[in-house]
Amino acid sequence: MRLGILGGSFNPVHQGHLSIAYNALTTFKLDRVVFVPAYRSPFKLNHLEKEFRLTPTKKMEKDAKARINLLAAAIEGDPRFTIDSCEIRRGGVSYTVDTLADIISRYLPTGKPVLIIGDDLAADFTKWREYERILHLADIVIGRRVNASQIKYPFPHIHIENDVVDISSSEIRDRAHKSGDGANHYKLKNTLELFPLPSYDYKRIKRYDVVHIETEVRKILSTERFLHSRHTALQAYDLCRRFRLNPTAGYLAGIAHDLAKQLNNKELTKIVKEEGSGYSITPLEKQRPNLLHGKAAAVLLRDRLCIHNEDVLEAVAYHTSGYEGMGQLAKVVYIADKTESTRNIERALRIKCREDSLDDILCAVLEKTVIKLKMKGMDLSEDTLKILEKIKEKKN
Repeated sequence: MRLGILGGSFNPVHQGHLSIAYNALTTFKLDRVVFVPAYRSPFKLNHLEKEFRLTPTKKMEKDAKARINLLAAAIEGDPRFTIDSCEIRRGGVSYTVDTLADIISRYLPTGKPVLIIGDDLAADFTKWREYERILHLADIVIGRRVNASQIKYPFPHIHIENDVVDISSSEIRDRAHKSGDGANHYKLKNTLELFPLPSYDYKRIKRYDVVHIETEVRKILSTERFLHSRHTALQAYDLCRRFRLNPTAGYLAGIAHDLAKQLNNKELTKIVKEEGSGYSITPLEKQRPNLLHGKAAAVLLRDRLCIHNEDVLEAVAYHTSGYEGMGQLAKVVYIADKTESTRNIERALRIKCREDSLDDILCAVLEKTVIKLKMKGMDLSEDTLKILEKIKEKKN
């Protein structure tokens, strides 16, 4: 996968950011651009913060989540773009060299990733921490933010031929303050409106449905849970493309798989027990009703959000334990949930997801899941054990 990386405060994200990201994507034929919102930018520290590294405040954490939410709305339903919150999870001040190394280790890009920076920062690039190592890790691409013409810089780089968008985050915040609205109320067209996707056969799944479901998921789930869902959607999308399944179905199932995750046990049980739900409750699910969140999500997706694609519903319903007769899309989403890019998994398993057959990947993921549950002293689902046994028999 050819990867681009664009960091910044995104406070808030605006069309200038999206324009640079889209131009880099198309110019360098990237598969995806990763937006990396900073928790606290090293370029915007005051003297006390630089000297003492002051403890982050609750307001900073709240602001960080608000910035992610606006960024998520801007790239809604668009698999060409994603958000990585590694710097926000890390807290404090992060440096580009560390973030680059982290993203490379988790995303395993093809060749060097492209690091996209604006010309407003490029002049000081040689002052960045370990800038020579950054040059070793990534190709530097410079987009025009403030200068109408290209400027030469004393390090290897490539320019993007983009127009200067006469807007800045500080201007947006000032306007919002003067109007009495917070910057969080700033509205922005998303990338699908600004830069439409190439034509694609969605096979009876409408793009509107995908965006609508993602909007609902983002409203319901916590920021962290939503980002996990979106990374799962992208991993499912990529696996579907690799195995010639419907990528949009994979994305939809991935984004919706944890739709019911934040419901309590009583609510989950009630939804699955409803007449016509189509799902039964296993003895293990009676003991641990939280395991019902997949089946409950499938019911909500079908009955309240009007998604009737059987493959999608199956994938959502059985992403927790799997079952012996699960279809190809269900296998993909089960894998994606356990291996998405923010998960702490071994490099070997990430490589396996790129190179091995679907059943070989599923077998490896199931084995890891079984080991993990046994180490925690937790009961294992019979469905999980049955499908693992079935795959092993097939391999032998």
